[in-house]
Amino acid sequence: MNRNLALEFVRVTEIAAINSARWMGKGDEKAADQAAVDGMRKMLDSIECDATVVIGEGERDKAPMLFIGEKVGTGKGVKLEIALDPLEGTTICAIGGYNATSVMAIGKENSLLHAPDIYMKKIATGPACRGLIKIEDPMIANLERMAERKRCNISDLTVSILNRERHQELIKETRATGARIQLIGDGDVSSAIATAIPGSGIDLVVGIGGAPEGVIAAAALKCMRGEFQGQLVAIGADQEERAAKMGYEHLDKIYHTSDLASGDVMFVATGVTDGSLLKGVKFRTEGATTHSIVMRSASGTIRNITAEHFFDRKPIY
Repeated sequence: MNRNLALEFVRVTEIAAINSARWMGKGDEKAADQAAVDGMRKMLDSIECDATVVIGEGERDKAPMLFIGEKVGTGKGVKLEIALDPLEGTTICAIGGYNATSVMAIGKENSLLHAPDIYMKKIATGPACRGLIKIEDPMIANLERMAERKRCNISDLTVSILNRERHQELIKETRATGARIQLIGDGDVSSAIATAIPGSGIDLVVGIGGAPEGVIAAAALKCMRGEFQGQLVAIGADQEERAAKMGYEHLDKIYHTSDLASGDVMFVATGVTDGSLLKGVKFRTEGATTHSIVMRSASGTIRNITAEHFFDRKPIY
């Protein structure tokens, strides 16, 4: 993929982030999400590519824009697949919380797992502990190996877990190891990426979250040489039916990083609210400032981009 595409796609997440950030703290999740979708969809069609949304806002009958299978881009140029979340952390944005982002993963055809919109059991870590984690192992085994590699005590490690009722046993198990825990409300993509950033304070991410977000996080960690493992989980008949419809009838398979994001992939994200990975949108009289991150797996390059936007000039946001 042309490296210039990465910088083109960051314009897309920038606009989605600016649009949704206007709704920060206003308590309206739907409005914040719709604003992000509108901005992202508009900007995608300005990019010279022939792209298909493989992970988006949902199936066509449930999402008027950015639905799974929708064609985006100019229709000319390289054929791509896109996994996106215009506003990862809708609740976070609505309450003015921490770690809301606009994210996209981009790859060539057949490079991103077309994950059904169900749950996924996940485990993720950065490059320092790549090759040590196993999703099927108990927490103590994973943390012992990590502590040995990092030459520290388990009590020095921090595990990020979504604060959900379904994780009560996992939280109890993790506390029993002596590790520190960071409970998060949403935004497990940002937390997974943070494991690969020195000084972020997060060593491991575990738990059950959305499968689509797992694919996006895996693409980012591939660029950063981290590690991600996932296993699809269907909760209830509706999710089982959805998985079967997409060809996932047997859910015992363990997916590794390159199963979820293969070949040459890119990842772009822009902060909506301040977080462990990115700063949020800051508005001023004449415009706004955004903070984005752009990664490519082919080169391993990670770019942090701070952009100044002026609302009296094109494009119209």
